[in-house]
Amino acid sequence: MPAVQDHITSRTPMGATRVADGVTVRFWAPAAERVHVAFGGAVGYRPRPQDELVRDPGTGHWTGFFPGVGARTKYRFLVQGRGGTGFKRDPYARELERYGYPDCDSIVVDGDAYPWHDAGFRTPAFSDLIVYQFHVGVFHAVDAQGGDIRAKRVAKLLDAVQRVPYLAELGVTAVQPLPVVEFQGEWSLGYNGTDLFSPEMDYCVAPEELGPYLAVVNGLLAARGAGAVTAEQLAGQVSQLKAFVDICHLYGIAVLIDVVYNHAGGGLDAQSLDYIDLPADPGPDNNAYFSAEGWAGGRVFGYGREEVRRYLIDNATMFLEEYHADGLRFDEVSVMDAKGGWFLCQELTEQLRRRKPGAVQIAEYWGGHRWLAVHRPPAGMGFDIGYSDALRDAVRATLAEAAAGAHVEVGIGRIGAALRPPWGFEHGWQAYQCLENHDLVLDADDHREPRLAALAGGGDARSWYARSRSRAATGVLLTAPGVPMLFMGQEFLEDKLWSDSPDRPDRLIWWDGVDGADRHMADFRRCVRDLIHLRRTFPALRADPIHVWQPGERVLAWQRWVPGEGRDVVVVVSLSESTADGFALGFPRSGRWREVFNSDYYDHFPNPWVRGNAGGVDADGPPRQGFAQSAVLTLPANSILVFTRDESLA
Repeated sequence: MPAVQDHITSRTPMGATRVADGVTVRFWAPAAERVHVAFGGAVGYRPRPQDELVRDPGTGHWTGFFPGVGARTKYRFLVQGRGGTGFKRDPYARELERYGYPDCDSIVVDGDAYPWHDAGFRTPAFSDLIVYQFHVGVFHAVDAQGGDIRAKRVAKLLDAVQRVPYLAELGVTAVQPLPVVEFQGEWSLGYNGTDLFSPEMDYCVAPEELGPYLAVVNGLLAARGAGAVTAEQLAGQVSQLKAFVDICHLYGIAVLIDVVYNHAGGGLDAQSLDYIDLPADPGPDNNAYFSAEGWAGGRVFGYGREEVRRYLIDNATMFLEEYHADGLRFDEVSVMDAKGGWFLCQELTEQLRRRKPGAVQIAEYWGGHRWLAVHRPPAGMGFDIGYSDALRDAVRATLAEAAAGAHVEVGIGRIGAALRPPWGFEHGWQAYQCLENHDLVLDADDHREPRLAALAGGGDARSWYARSRSRAATGVLLTAPGVPMLFMGQEFLEDKLWSDSPDRPDRLIWWDGVDGADRHMADFRRCVRDLIHLRRTFPALRADPIHVWQPGERVLAWQRWVPGEGRDVVVVVSLSESTADGFALGFPRSGRWREVFNSDYYDHFPNPWVRGNAGGVDADGPPRQGFAQSAVLTLPANSILVFTRDESLA
């Protein structure tokens, strides 16, 4: 007799779901002939009538209810198709057995096992986002004595969580780890996921190794007045990812999950969702979850099938609801669009917005009309924020010119053009801005770009030229319209390309440098921290309006303000190699303008030779550069200065 259908309705979730007295199961394999569930695991399993799921011929779903099955029970599907019989992992499995992957079981998860502490956290407004991107596997890991052990093993989520207080002190308002779902192998960038609902097991700690981490987690919780967790509550992979999000929230940091819906794999093994129903002649046209097209070594999803669209939307919803994520970064949406995913994107963004309207949706979209990503349907795909490379490319090109020496003409005006929001973007914050990211500064066989310090120094990443130009460039990013993103190590002048492999210790970001071994790194981190504080303090730097002008050679200035309120801020950046005394700059209003930031102060902090304006300037001079008044100021070499008339923050 097949599995009973108690508790099974049209609303029964996909996968294995705990209910009061057992587990419901729903599995999609439209062309399968029979499906059994091997509870207890696949090893030694023999099909039993009571384990057989019931097929809905209208949908291709297989369902059943299994009384008495509890949390942490292992299971696998035994699928009989026209091409044979074999085991399949649950595509919706929330967790996988730690050992033997990919020949491993799925695990029934208790969604309430982890005790959340983040009820008081509120996701930042989109315009308030300042994002920090990092890779879990190489970010941070130390032993009990504080020694760096990243070269010995893949770093874990519970290693990364130990840097949350550092990130909170830096001032970022969100973190964006590279993808954290299961992929083939021990290490990867993460964009080759195979089991999209399961946390990457190599980023998680085995129960027998949990002891030291439990003390660390409880220490972080206690520091924020939150209750402790037990080893049992922290033991699962799901719980460890939840603990990471929970602690970020307690320290005031939102979490954005990086998801990949343009393809799955490579490395799609025989027990994956690839050919889920075991067809007789596997080919490009009979793979239920995938189309005939490939991308990045994997398979492109079959966006035209309702169940595939539901799978991807369910995955995104899981992160927002079950993991309390504050938003999602969607990888290569341009590929999704090009390969038939336009309507999925519209359906996805609208459904997620209804479920959690405050969650930000960020599209990596490189199509010819960038505005299509951020316009609401039917004209666009409906994402909130879209990637922009204009400012990044302009700043990097200008730095490269400046690094060639004082005699070279520097086209700083290209930065001015890139400061304006991309065409068709309604708000400045809809542009996702960066100067470095995981793709750009990756040590790979194909061509990559140098890190900011190496680029700015023209070959000497620790020279005054590298330090001063990098401060100016980072200041541009953090005073520009858009949502700024920093890549790990950028905040402390890391100059090495990075690698996702723990076998490349020469490519790990150098925490010892910022922790005291390199005073220039520590000084630079202080500069970035204060720039972030500046952005968070002055609302004009997060508002839409901007007016840009070029008052001199290698000099650029811009005005930011809050519509209807004023609260003006003026930013001036110089890439000249000499200080300009008596520099005349137009200002939008007369009177005293406070100098609230001077990057020159951070070289050999506090710089005993700092050049600046003693706290402010008076805009009482003659008309200049289209303004009715001007001020005479000292403009340090390779610097960025910020002035304000925001009396509310005086």
